[in-house]
Formats: sequence, C-alpha cells, structure tokens
Amino acid sequence: MFRFLLPLAMAVCLALPALAQTLPEVVEASRAQIEKPSRQTIGPVIDAIAATGDPSAAAMLQAWADRKLGVRKADGAMFLLEKTPEGWALTGLDGHAAGTAPTSDITDLKPNAGVRELIGAALVQFTLTDPDPVQRMRALDAIARSPAKSQLAPLRASIEEEADPVLKARKERLANFLTLQFGDDSATRVAAIESLAGDTALDVRAALNPLLATSRKVAVALPQGVNIAATLTPGKDIPREAAYDLLVTAGLAPARLTLADQKTALAAHVENGAVGGVPLAELASQPRRDAAYEALEKSGQVPAAATDAEVAAALAAHVYYDQYAEPDPAVTDAARRTLASIETRVGLMTAADLGLDALSLASIYFLAAIGLAITFGVMRVINMAHGEFIMMGAYTGYVVQQMIPNYTVSILVALPLAFAVTFAAGVAMERLVIRHLYKRPLETLLATFGISIALQQIAKNIFGTQARPLTAPAWLDGALSFNDIISISYIRVAIFLLALLFLGFFLWLMKRTRLGLEVRAVTQNPAMAASMGIDPDRINMLTFGIGSGIAGIAGVAIGLFAKVTSELGSDYIVQSFMTVVVGGVGNIWGALAGAAMIGGFQKVIEWLNPSNTLAAQTYMILFIILFIQFRPRGIIALKGRAAGD
Repeated sequence: MFRFLLPLAMAVCLALPALAQTLPEVVEASRAQIEKPSRQTIGPVIDAIAATGDPSAAAMLQAWADRKLGVRKADGAMFLLEKTPEGWALTGLDGHAAGTAPTSDITDLKPNAGVRELIGAALVQFTLTDPDPVQRMRALDAIARSPAKSQLAPLRASIEEEADPVLKARKERLANFLTLQFGDDSATRVAAIESLAGDTALDVRAALNPLLATSRKVAVALPQGVNIAATLTPGKDIPREAAYDLLVTAGLAPARLTLADQKTALAAHVENGAVGGVPLAELASQPRRDAAYEALEKSGQVPAAATDAEVAAALAAHVYYDQYAEPDPAVTDAARRTLASIETRVGLMTAADLGLDALSLASIYFLAAIGLAITFGVMRVINMAHGEFIMMGAYTGYVVQQMIPNYTVSILVALPLAFAVTFAAGVAMERLVIRHLYKRPLETLLATFGISIALQQIAKNIFGTQARPLTAPAWLDGALSFNDIISISYIRVAIFLLALLFLGFFLWLMKRTRLGLEVRAVTQNPAMAASMGIDPDRINMLTFGIGSGIAGIAGVAIGLFAKVTSELGSDYIVQSFMTVVVGGVGNIWGALAGAAMIGGFQKVIEWLNPSNTLAAQTYMILFIILFIQFRPRGIIALKGRAAGD
C-alpha cells in the first residue's frame, strides 16, 4: 500500500506549493526521483519544475532530456553539462558558468525513453510560449511532424496568449488535429472533426482518412460493441473465394479441396475396388467422390479439406463485415460526413483548376494562331512556315538574353525586336514567294512547307540541336495558388494577359485605323476595294508581315516555358491551323472561340485519360473532323468573300 501512496503524496506535496517554490527548491525536494526517475512517478516532478516559471527550467529540462544533466559526486550539486576535451564544462541551474570537472567526478543522468517523452511534453509549453515567433513556429512544426497526446493540453493553453494571428490560427488548426486523434471524449472529437468541414487542405484529409480505416473480418455472428463499417455478402460485395480464404485464415474452416488434390487422394486410397467404401464405378459422380473423401477424412487417412458443398455451407454459416479501427461510431460518422463535404468541394475545385488549365492552354493556342488567322483569313494562303516564325521569335529572345543579362529588360527588348525580325521575314517571304502563288493553294502549301524545313535547318546550323534556355524574370517564377488544388503558374498568367493585349490591339487595328479599314475591305471584296483606290497587293504584304510579327512575339512568350529548339514551331502549327479552321477563317472572335474549344476539349480528354497524351491528341483531331462536317465554316463564319467562295 505504501508503494502506491508515496507517488500520490509526492504529487500533492509538489502541486500545492508549486507557485511559491523556486527551481532549486523543487530540484532539492525531488532529487532522488530526478537521479533515478521512473515514468510512473516522475510526472509530478516534471510538472512542478515547469510550473516554477523560472527561465532556467526549460534549459534544465532540455539538458535532462538530452542526457546533459549531471550531479557532482563531491557535494551532490546538479549542473548542466557540456562535453569538452578536458571533461565536462559545468553550468549551474541558475544559468551561470561553474567551471569544469573531469568526467570521473560527475554522474551524468540518463533518463529512459519514457521519461524523455514526459520531459519533451513539458518542454512544449515553453517553446509554444517562447517570445520569439520563430521558435513558436518551430514548435508547431515539431508537433505536426510527431503528434502526441501529451502535446494537446499545452497547445490548447497557449492559444489564448498567442498574439500573432497567423500562429494563433495554426495553433487552433493543430489543436483540432490533435483533438480528433487524442481527445478524451466523443463530443470533443466530433466537434473538432466538424470544424474541418470544407477544408480542402491535404493535411486535413490525411488526418481524417485514418479514422475511416477498416479491416475485413469474419465471424459466426456480428459481434456486439464494435464499430462496423459495412456487412458483406459473399459473391456480391466480396468474391466467394476471398470470403472462404478469410474463414481459413481465421481458423473457422479447413482449406479448400481442389479437384486435382481430391482425385490424387482418392487414387492413393483404392482398396478392394473401392475408396472409403464407395465403389470405383460410382466415383464418376462428384457427390460420390465427395462422400468417399469425407469417409477418408473421418478415418484420418487424408487431411481435412472442404468440398464445394462444405464451402457453400461454411459461407452461409458465417457473416462478413468491415470493421473500423476507430471504435467510436460517432467519430467515424462525423469523419465520413466531413470527408464527403470535402470531396464535394475538392471536385468543384478540381473542375475550376481544370478550367484554369484549359484557359491557359487556350490563350497559348490563341497567341500562336492569331497571326495565322490574319494571313489565312485575308490572303487565303496556307502558310506551313507559320510555326517557324514562332521559332524565330523564341530564338530572338534567346539572343537578346545573351546580350542583356537582366531578364526583365531583355524580355521587354525581345518582344518588339521579335516582332520586327519576323515582320521583316514575313514581308520578304511574301514578296519573294507568296505573291507569285496567289490562287494556287496546293503550290503555296508545298512552297511554304519547303521554307519551313529550310528555316529549321538554318536554325540548327546557327544554334545547334540542343535546347536553348529562354529564362523568365524572377517575378514570373512560381505560381498563383488559391489553395492546395487550384493554382496556375505566373508565366501562364502573363501569356493569358498578353493574349488579351493582342486581342485588344487587333480590335483597335481593325476597327480604329485606316489600315484596318482597308484590310477589312480587301477581306470582304478585293475587287471592289481595288476599284476604291486600295492596293490589295500592298495590303496583302502588310497583312502577312503583321501576322508573322505577331507569331514572333508569340514565340518569345511560348519560349519562356517551352524548350527553344528548331522544332518549336512544329509543336504549334497543327493546333494553330485547327484553331483558325474551327473558329472561322479570318475572324478574330472565331479564332478566340476555336482556341477556347480546342484548349478546353484537350484538357478534358487529358483529365479523362491522363496516362496517354497521344490519345488525347487523336481524340481531339477526330472531334474536330466531326465538328467541321456539321459546321464547315467554323464557329463564326466569315461573311463577304468567304461566303461566296
């Protein structure tokens, strides 16, 4: 009896004067327990040390946990220890240096793992209330990595005193996680779980999913007092073979008898023209073979095994169920409801993230196709070298960055320079080749295809076959994240804004300038435009140059996230043509609609079949072919000349 009363009396003695005791007084009163601690009795001593409020208490507890607390043999004084070449450097419990001592003069205290766990729990309250917010954040990180029940009380106690709103919110969140795992009563745990409803963070689902972990079991009847997730029917909810394997594993039935094993056993026990009393002539029937084997079982001549009939009887005589590892049904019900609400929200956010991806891809396609929409719509020229103008723009950006190391300035210089370079290349191509092939689409296609091959080879000769870096400025690094699910890179956001900028520029050019008026006139009716004094040949040249220049700017933007190689344009030429054709030839709004349709459809297919991007491309092309069959002029058909073609 005295053995049980001693810890209780010690706890009472330590708890009552805790507010008045100093650290040295507590240590002196509990010296025997500190020097030879036991997990069963040391808890009140550790609590009394922490309750002194002495700034040195945390240092002493930390040293004790790290096995750097010792007692001098000569006078029993207790010190914090630090290893030196000469022995130990001593620090008193008051924090003042106390000289050195050889290792032979010091008995270092070595608490076991259980005692160190109690000390660690007591240290939490010091770090959670440390004046330095960095230390408090580190304490929270440590708790999140290795949660324990002993951390819950000091964590809750520190919340009210927390002045930093960010740290306070994290403490409350972490307290909910610890409560749903280690809470003392069902209502508290349920409340903690319900407070997480709608929170889509990954750590929330990681905390809730273990509460719904189940194990599959079998019994003669459903047990009472266990948390059952679902009852199972063999052949419907669980394969019959798997159900019987559960019986065998649980020792409730013998192993299944296969037909091959049965035939082997029967053949080995033929005596006087019979097996187990069953004549050989009757063994052609499966029921009689089963009867013969059962007779051999009863005589001990063969091991016990279940025939098909016995398997069916055993399956019918038992119940199968999934049992939650969490014994409290209220907790699992709350976890299931909360996870269901989270999954619904995750589904909506996944759809929103997919929409952002589709919008990003559509802006890239639109930026790549806008120049082609201009040239193809006005001139009706199938320019297979359009992708190479994108490639030229990307290489222009790379060359500028070699000369201007500041990435922000280099991009600002590269954009207009890429326009100028590709504008000049487009005008030269139109003057030297395209103008001689008007109204000869097949020859134009072959000529521009040959030019595209030539431009790719020239790029390889100049820059080599290795990918060249086109580095984005630092302010475009990272992603715009709304939560753990919805995010989009800043480069994609910049490309989207650039696409909007060019949409506005094109609308201004076509609606507010004389050049735009002339382009629209040539697009609608070139003969009538010529009779009004407009030079269609000049308009075609400028239109081709502007379309090529815009492709160059698109190349700079695309090069920021794609590999800059001689084949860069080839990756976008097909999508560019599909965007123009699906949207409606020669219509900027049609190009925008086509880019949105193709980008969205491609992302949906990739989401449905994420492991096969080639299939996504194939399905997209098939969809476009079917779409053109029903709407050959595209989403927004061009009026005027196109209508008469």
